[in-house]
Amino acid sequence: MSVTSAQGFGAAGVAAGLKTSGDRDVALVVNHGPLDAAAGVFTSNRVKAAPVLWSEQVLKSGRLTAVVLNSGGANACTGPEGFQDTHATAERVAERLGCGAADVAVCSTGVIGERLNLPALLRGVDTAAAAAASKPAAIAAADTPAAIAAADTPAAAAAADTPTAAANKPTAAATGKPAAAASTPAAASTPAAAGTPTATEASTKPADKSATPDNSGGQAAAQAIMTTDTHPKTVTIDNKTWVVGGMAKGAGMLAPALATMLCVLTTDAVADADALDTALRAATKTTFDRIDSDGCMSTNDTVLLLASGASGISPTQTELNQAVEAACADLARQLIGDAEGASKEVAITITGAASEDEAVTVARSISRNNLLMCALFGNDPYWGRVLAAIGTTDATFDPDRVDVSFNGVKVCVNGTKNPEVEAPNIEDRHLEVHVELNAGEHTATVHTNDLTLAYVHENSAYTS
Repeated sequence: MSVTSAQGFGAAGVAAGLKTSGDRDVALVVNHGPLDAAAGVFTSNRVKAAPVLWSEQVLKSGRLTAVVLNSGGANACTGPEGFQDTHATAERVAERLGCGAADVAVCSTGVIGERLNLPALLRGVDTAAAAAASKPAAIAAADTPAAIAAADTPAAAAAADTPTAAANKPTAAATGKPAAAASTPAAASTPAAAGTPTATEASTKPADKSATPDNSGGQAAAQAIMTTDTHPKTVTIDNKTWVVGGMAKGAGMLAPALATMLCVLTTDAVADADALDTALRAATKTTFDRIDSDGCMSTNDTVLLLASGASGISPTQTELNQAVEAACADLARQLIGDAEGASKEVAITITGAASEDEAVTVARSISRNNLLMCALFGNDPYWGRVLAAIGTTDATFDPDRVDVSFNGVKVCVNGTKNPEVEAPNIEDRHLEVHVELNAGEHTATVHTNDLTLAYVHENSAYTS
C-alpha cells in the first residue's frame, strides 16, 4: 500500500545524511511509463521555496518522469543559491535516469532558511536512483526474449496501440519528448545551473541504513519524507483494473492551502495531463484544503499526480475524480491523525449555510480559534467559543438561530444554552462539532485538532 501500488512506478528511500538522526531523508519516485502525464498543485503562500518554483515551471509541460524529495531542509528563503541547489538536484536525477532535468519535479521539507547539504543530497540521489530506476517486474518482463517473441503474434500486434502493464515507455520519437531535454526552468534572478560544490561544502558520507530498500521501495520513500511525523502515510485505492497509490508527509503547519505537506500520487490509469489536473484540483479542494491544524501556511506545499498508463485502462473523468479524491481524503485524515501533539481529531461540520464557501469560512474560523482548541484539549465542550468564532466571519447567519452540537448532543439551541441536556463527555480522541446556521442549504466539513502542551513544546525549539 504505497506510491508504488500502481503499475509502472518504482521508488526508493535512502539515508543521505541530511538528518542528524541518520534516518532516511531522500526519496525518489520514478514513472516507467508507458505514459508520463502529470499534474500538480502548490502552496498559495507568496513566499515559495526554491523546489516549488522549480516544480511549478516543469509541470507546465504536463509531464514528469520522476519526483525527488528530501527531508532535513526546506530549501526555502535561500536565495539564488537555493534555486541552484534545486536545479543541481534535478540535473543529477536526470543524469542517472537518462531524461531531462525538466522532466524532474523536486520537493523539500524541513527547516526554512538553511542551505541544503548538496554533496550529501546528490549522493543520496545516486543511491536512490540505482534502486528506483529498475523497471518493475511487469515492465521488465516485456524485455525478455520470450516476451519479445510473443509480441510478434497477431494478437499482440492487434493490441499494440493499447498501453499495457508490460509496455515500455514510449521513445522520444513516439512522444515528441526529447530523451534528455536540455531545457530547464529559468528564474530571472537565478543562474541557470549550479556550480560544483566547494571543498568546504563536502562532508563525510554517513552509513546508509537504507541501502537495500524494501520490496517496492514505496514504504522506504514514505519514511524518507517524514519530518515531525511519527509514522509514514500511504494509501492505495484499488479499482480492480487500475489503481491510485500515494504517500504524504505533514504533522504541523497544517492549513490551507494545502496544509504543510508533500504528497505524491500515482496511477496506472490511462489519462492525460488535463484529466489529471481536473481530478487533482477537485480532490484537493475538498480534502487537503480543508484540514486546518494550526492556521499556519507552509512555503513548500506540493501535491503531484503522475499517470503511467501501465494498466491499459481509461477510466471516465468521474471515475478518476472519485479515486483521486478517495486517496486524498484518506491521506488528509492521516495527516490530522498525526498532527503535532494532538490528543483529539476534530471534525467541524457546518450545515444550513448560504453557500459552500460560507460554510468553509465558518468552519475554518472555528478550527482556528485557539481558545476553543485549548478548551477541547481540556475536554470542555465550551460552545460559547464556537459562537464567538462564527461571529468574526462575514457569513450569512442570525445569531439567534444558530445551533451547536458536540458528538450529537445539542448544547446550544437558537444561540443560547440548551437547558435540557447535560454537558457531553468529549474525552474520546474523535470529536464531532456540528453547527447549524439555519441560513441556507449548503454544508462543508473542516478537520482539525486540539491545541496541546505537546504542540507548544514541539514548536518552541524547532531549530535549536
